[in-house]
Amino acid sequence: MSVGEASRTEPRCSVCSMPCRLFWKEIANMAGRRAALKAIDWMAFAERVPPNQRAMFNGLKTRSDAIAARLRSLPEKPAAIDWTFYKSAVANVAMVQEFETKFSALVVPEPVDTETSKIDTQELEANKQAAAYVEGSKARVTQYEEELAKFQNMTPFDQMTIEDLNNTFPETALDKVKYPYWPHKPISDL
Repeated sequence: MSVGEASRTEPRCSVCSMPCRLFWKEIANMAGRRAALKAIDWMAFAERVPPNQRAMFNGLKTRSDAIAARLRSLPEKPAAIDWTFYKSAVANVAMVQEFETKFSALVVPEPVDTETSKIDTQELEANKQAAAYVEGSKARVTQYEEELAKFQNMTPFDQMTIEDLNNTFPETALDKVKYPYWPHKPISDL
C-alpha cells in the first residue's frame, strides 16, 4: 500500500496532515535511534493551545506518552545474536557465516541534523522581532497613558464650551478665515 492509498483509508494527523499510523511509525523509528531524544515542555505547549483544540492536544500528549513509555521499555542496544547456535542448528554453515559477516559489516547511517541551525536562526530573528514589538508597545503604552491622562483631566463634555472643545481637540476647530462660509471646512473633509 502506497502513502497515497494509506491517506485515503487512514485518518490524517492534524499537525502535519500525514496518515496517523505512518506519522507515529516515523516518530517511533526516529526516536528509537535515541540520537537526540529531547523532553517536551507540555505545560508551555498547553498554554499555547486554543480551547477548541484542547481535545486534539490531549490526544497528542497521550499518544506521545505511550510511545515514550514503549521506547523507555526497550533496551538501549538490541540483544546480541548467538551465531554459534545458528551454526550448530543450520545445515548450511557457510550461509550462516555469510550472514554473520554481512551483519557485522552493516552500518546504519544516522541522519545528519541540518534543520537545527535553521531553526536557531529563525528563533533569534523571532526574538529580535518580539523585542522590537515589545519596545514599540511600550512606546504606544506611554502615548496612550498620556492621552488617557488628558481625557481624565479635561472638562466634562456636558460642561464644555465650543472654545474648550477646540482647545482640547484642535482638529475640531473651524477655520473661518480660510473658509468664511459654512461649513468652514473644505468639502473633501466632510
